[in-house]
Amino acid sequence: MTKNLNLSNTLSNKKEKFVPINNNKVGMYVCGPTVYDFPHIGNARPLVVFDVLFRLLKKIYGKNKITYVRNITDIDDKIIESSKKNNKSTEELTETITTSFHKDCKYLNCLKPSFEPKATQHIKEMITMVTNLINNKHAYENEKHVYFSVSSFEEYGKLSNKNQKELIAGSRVEISKYKKDPLDFILWKPSEANDPGWDSPWGRGRPGWHLECSVMSEKFLGKKFDIHGGGLDLVFPHHENEIAQSRCANKTSNFANYWLHNGFVTFDKEKMSKSMGNIVAINKLRENINGQVVRLALLSSHYKQPLDWNEKLIQESQNTLDKWYGQFEKTDSEELQDEVLNPLLEDLNTPEYISKLHLLYDESSKGNKSSKVKFLTACKLIGLLEEDKQSWENFKKSKVKVDENFINKKIKDRNNARKKRDYKLADIIRKELESNGVIIEDKQDQTTWKYK
Repeated sequence: MTKNLNLSNTLSNKKEKFVPINNNKVGMYVCGPTVYDFPHIGNARPLVVFDVLFRLLKKIYGKNKITYVRNITDIDDKIIESSKKNNKSTEELTETITTSFHKDCKYLNCLKPSFEPKATQHIKEMITMVTNLINNKHAYENEKHVYFSVSSFEEYGKLSNKNQKELIAGSRVEISKYKKDPLDFILWKPSEANDPGWDSPWGRGRPGWHLECSVMSEKFLGKKFDIHGGGLDLVFPHHENEIAQSRCANKTSNFANYWLHNGFVTFDKEKMSKSMGNIVAINKLRENINGQVVRLALLSSHYKQPLDWNEKLIQESQNTLDKWYGQFEKTDSEELQDEVLNPLLEDLNTPEYISKLHLLYDESSKGNKSSKVKFLTACKLIGLLEEDKQSWENFKKSKVKVDENFINKKIKDRNNARKKRDYKLADIIRKELESNGVIIEDKQDQTTWKYK
């Protein structure tokens, strides 16, 4: 299958036709979690967005021709700080968070990446890259600290489309007496006696965050590869620094050809922050909301645009999937027509693709077998309707706090109240049932119910 795929490239600031370096070996690297705290809904968005891209690339180029690398950052200042705060070793903390993260990925129905390297497994390669940077006159040591010299790389700022003076003025840069220049960033830092550390030519220490991704992407994808993805917040300084150190260490003219960044997630139109107490952890969502609902909600806006997380969005996604599961049956997939795929091929336009799914649903609901197969195939391409109908219903049922006898009694009480024109009591009963996970519907002379 050969299709034209167009992607918005942050590096060129325009939409471009995707042309892989090698059609038989397409490489994609996406920044994974720093496992110091449980991932939140903002972290879930790139997981789902790039999972859709992974699925699409597999469809276009073949299942075995895509190498998707998503790292685990398991050494970082935040991790050390969190381990001390929680009175846990860094190993215990990172293992706990990583395990929860993998449950999050399964919950969101994300395919496993081809490789999931951990930073601590690649310290040797990181030391090699730092050595190369020093030898190439792009880095310097100062009292066991090694910094990248930003002024040595003329193209620094190209990704964020800013010159170096603008970057200094508009960004929070780390202040350090060991730096020659405010924009210089850490490659290697000394470790305190009780902190994690590794022996190096510059003394016992640990790598800088930016260095880790450069090394792990090179290890599994080479010095040049096709796609690098992540959240918008990573453009500067993280991705800008990756480009600088990778190109300078390896003396290459480019690093990743296409850079994709998803927009921010807000909560009820407010920026998510711990100080405001509106951080929504994925492991908390797992308790009450089906992962399919979360996935559809995250795909409801174009990946480049902001996404507001709110109850209305969740309920709309729930209602849509409730309806769609009415058409579910185990069927063989079929090849999707261009007109269905086109929105995804045009810069992963998932909102337009979901609109196509609604039209396909309308056709399938008329009873045509071919239309139903087409609808289900299109859903599964973006990771929806992959669990069976019974599993979907069982999840809803598991959240209900009352049994059927209670439900039927309350419906009887409500019907009696309506006969007496006590609409206030009838409404109270309806709301009581809804709070217990049950929705009632009045149809002619009959009241039916379903799990919320």
